[in-house]
Amino acid sequence: MALSACLFDLDGVLVDTAKYHFLAWKQLANSLGFDFSQAQNEELKGISRVESLRKILAWGGLDLPQSRQEELAQLKNGWYVEMISNMDETELLPGSLSLLESLRAHHIGIALGSASKNAKLILARTGISSYFDVIVDGNMVSKSKPDPEVFIRGAALLQVPASGCIVFEDASAGIEAAQRAHMKTIGIGQSTDLPAADMVVPDLSKIDLDTLQRLCC
Repeated sequence: MALSACLFDLDGVLVDTAKYHFLAWKQLANSLGFDFSQAQNEELKGISRVESLRKILAWGGLDLPQSRQEELAQLKNGWYVEMISNMDETELLPGSLSLLESLRAHHIGIALGSASKNAKLILARTGISSYFDVIVDGNMVSKSKPDPEVFIRGAALLQVPASGCIVFEDASAGIEAAQRAHMKTIGIGQSTDLPAADMVVPDLSKIDLDTLQRLCC
């Protein structure tokens, strides 16, 4: 099957927003009387804001009513949005822009498949919105990764077969979601952290179109 489309996670793949999530979650945890570590932040990769909050509250030993949880999720998001509103193109990760340009030049479909509800703001602030044919974010899906909904929907909107898609992910939950959608996977990070991926690279600068075509065949 020839390469039809590439679907990208956002945080940790195209841009580095993980640091802002960490700072906002840490601020929330501290306001509730406990701390939040970088190691715990790694466990939140690829999952929704609501699920992240549940994990953090459990780590803090707190059992709060749903209404209070919703307030806290909005509070964290407000802090996070304030932080990312100052982002610019300098926060694109290595290789992001050049790969998007290459895919566009060769008429390969490009979609975003992210749990983030602030994806459109981040894409706009970093100047890459125009490269995406389709944006599927946390406002459009009801199931979080590793459920494949976000990628299945992306392929459907692009009108391409799943077998012609490659997904770029930095989280094991995202890799699993893509594989459940019957798509090829490229992990961004370390192979020890993403052993199930079809290929693992440290960043997008290590990927070119020929490599993608070979992986898809």
